[in-house]
Amino acid sequence: MTTLLVIAKEPRPGRVKTRLTPPFTPDDAAALAEAALVDTLCAVAATPARRRVLVLDGEPGRWLPPGFDVAAQCAGGLDERLAAAFAGCDGPALLIGMDTPQVTPALLTVDFTGCDAYFGPAEDGGFWALGLAEPDPRLLRGVPMSTPVTGAVQRERLVSAGLRVRDLPRLRDVDTAYDAELVAADVPDGRFAAELARLTAVTGR
Repeated sequence: MTTLLVIAKEPRPGRVKTRLTPPFTPDDAAALAEAALVDTLCAVAATPARRRVLVLDGEPGRWLPPGFDVAAQCAGGLDERLAAAFAGCDGPALLIGMDTPQVTPALLTVDFTGCDAYFGPAEDGGFWALGLAEPDPRLLRGVPMSTPVTGAVQRERLVSAGLRVRDLPRLRDVDTAYDAELVAADVPDGRFAAELARLTAVTGR
């Protein structure tokens, strides 16, 4: 079975979702980040897996459900942190972030029969998921992160290595208030949508 990795930041005000401020306050942005993380972790918890690992920058809180190992993120850029997350796996692994609370167990249930990698493109040009049948940190190191071409460069890195790549659906990361509204509309029954509705009612947005 596959190891499921979630790379995340502890949802503390001023450290997460800073592009949501404004219109939201740092406390509001942290509340939305926590809601997105909880929805993501619940989807992972409901997905069959060999192991579930939260690769965390910060400390776990009450928002962490049972059934997860917690590993601290290493120092360095995001490419190094993603590479290190895969380096800790000894079999097939799928890594996602905390920015797509619309993920479902169906999306996360992958089968590497007939392919070597899974790639989930994001609307902003990045990627929301990366799966490797044989985790190799070298496939991530040096990929420019947080740019409009991050996803294209990462996918080309996989192809250039001779891997058979299977694409997952394109999803939207929650980075801005506009993103938040669209994602909440996609999953209106989730904790993220409920938190956004609560904050919108309080602020009158």
